[in-house]
Amino acid sequence: MSTLHDFQVQGIDGQPVDLKQYAGKVVLVVNTASACGFTPQFGGLQKLYQQYVDRGLVVVGFPCNQFGSQDPGSNDEIAQFCERNYGVDFPMMSKVDVNGDKAAPLWKWLTTEAPGLLGSKAIKWNFTKFLVGKDGQVVKRYAPQEEPEKLARDIEAALAA
Repeated sequence: MSTLHDFQVQGIDGQPVDLKQYAGKVVLVVNTASACGFTPQFGGLQKLYQQYVDRGLVVVGFPCNQFGSQDPGSNDEIAQFCERNYGVDFPMMSKVDVNGDKAAPLWKWLTTEAPGLLGSKAIKWNFTKFLVGKDGQVVKRYAPQEEPEKLARDIEAALAA
């Protein structure tokens, strides 16, 4: 796999999602959790999505329960939580592992394309973000504590590219 567009994932509703549909769009991929100190970032992610969706940004959330068991619910429970508490209407995918032997292929690719601090490929915590350009290539990786609002300049640059 050489671009984001080469992957197929599972939507939170259990249906296959072909990421080819995002060709020509800027995509912000995030591993999320419903009971994390960073969970309020759903609000910032939704705000970014609303602000830039008409210009070609898609935010894609992937719930993950690998960090402190902070997303133990079912996909249905997670979807309801996100919509009810943060008004999330950007695409949410089925719960995945982002690290280890069972890590989803997309996440293995993302971490290889944009390693973290000191070249680490592991995702350190919930709300690690990857900005992917219109061509499906990773532009940048962001640490969990990086607030979504701080990504606006990079998103605008990727949209303009």
